[in-house]
Amino acid sequence: MNHKVGIWIDHEKAVVVSASASGVTVKTLESEVGPHTRNSGPQDGGGEKKYEDRHSQHLDRYYDEVITQLGQPEALLIFGPGEAKLQLKERLGRSKALSDRIFGIETTDKLTDPQIIAKVKEHYGIDR
Repeated sequence: MNHKVGIWIDHEKAVVVSASASGVTVKTLESEVGPHTRNSGPQDGGGEKKYEDRHSQHLDRYYDEVITQLGQPEALLIFGPGEAKLQLKERLGRSKALSDRIFGIETTDKLTDPQIIAKVKEHYGIDR
């Protein structure tokens, strides 16, 4: 539990940066969610509802995969450009142990991996 974690996340990928006394590790998780498009026009047989359910199931699996990468951090920063960071925070809220460790939610643009690592280091005051 002696590590601090920063997660940059959107619906396409998550970059999990874990910083501890032994160094910084980075893990990138690709999502299988895909873009969330809306169908227009008449729908036969509840196609929109089935699509929404499938999309939601993909997101649930994606967030679960991200959460398994966290371990038991002492602090957690979540940042990214869209809704995914808030959805992940909500999902983490189901675990008292993890929700108590969320120390920040920030909106950022899309960032490169080096920018993500630099932001996490800066947030936690870790020397570059």
